[in-house]
Order: sequence, then C-alpha cells, then structure tokens
Amino acid sequence: MEKAKRRCVILEKEKILEELSEKYGKLCRTIAKNILHNDEDAEECLNDALLALWNSDFPENPGAWLCKTVRNIALNRLKYRSAEKRGNGNAEIALSELEECVSAEDEAKNCIDEIVFRDALEDFLRKQPAEKRNIFIRRYWYLFSVSEIAKDYGMTESKVKSVLFRMRNDFRKKLEKEDIV
Repeated sequence: MEKAKRRCVILEKEKILEELSEKYGKLCRTIAKNILHNDEDAEECLNDALLALWNSDFPENPGAWLCKTVRNIALNRLKYRSAEKRGNGNAEIALSELEECVSAEDEAKNCIDEIVFRDALEDFLRKQPAEKRNIFIRRYWYLFSVSEIAKDYGMTESKVKSVLFRMRNDFRKKLEKEDIV
C-alpha cells in the first residue's frame, strides 16, 4: 500500500514538472541565456532548477520560484566562470549599472539591508508607469540587453539607456531620502 502511495506521489510530481516545464521553460531558458549566452548552459540551468523543485516541498507559486531559481543558478554559474576568467557577458554590465545605487559595506548587515532594499525597490517600481517598470525589470532582473529591450519596445537604444539612467537616479534618490544607502 505504501509503495503504491509513493508511486502516485511520484507520478503527480512528474506531471506537475512537465506542465511547469512546458509553461515556463521558454522563459527560464531565456533568463539563463541572457546571463550565460549559451543554449546548453541555459538548458542545464532549467534542468537543475527542475531537479531542485523535485527535491523540495512544492512552493506556493512554483512558476515564479522556478524563474528565480533558474536566474540564481545562472548567476552562480556566471560567477564561477568570471572567477576562472572564462567569459564576459551582459549580466556583469547590467549588474554593475545598479551598483551605483547601493553599496555593500558589512556582511553582517547584508541580510537586513537586502530586505529593506527589496521593499524599497518594490515600492519604487510599483509607482512607475508600466512601460518604464517593465524596461527596468527586463534589464535588471531578466538581464536583457539594451538592444533587445529597444527592439521589443520600438525605441532607440539611447532612449532605453536614458530611461534606465533616469530610473536609477530616481531610485538612488529614493534610497538616500529614506536613508537606506
């Protein structure tokens, strides 16, 4: 009886993973490819995230969890590559653009700072027009290149750069005003 119950759970998990892979696979591969610039590595990141999901208690929002996990796996892989001096990509450029908004001084404070920063960022983005918010998220969360964003929104690259520059400045001012930075 116990063996049959386990088999049912396994079949149910397999079905859920298939559905999630079908629904979010393309997005997850795009996220990983934007970071790593390699189709095979992007596929591996998705597979690693699906394995992590299989081994976990299924989260409440598995699609968002899957995207976030793929992104983190890809960033860790990129960090490993960079440490070994194997490759430069768009991700480092995008993340370095955000560094001007924050400074990490003390490891002990990082956990609390991260929560405060996240809340401030969510509040800032919530108050932005949809197009600007989406451009910001595509650049700094999904790590799309400026040229990809410009193409998707029918803008010039300089317009996208300008929007991002102004948003980073506005965000930095918000952080300074709230004494977060």
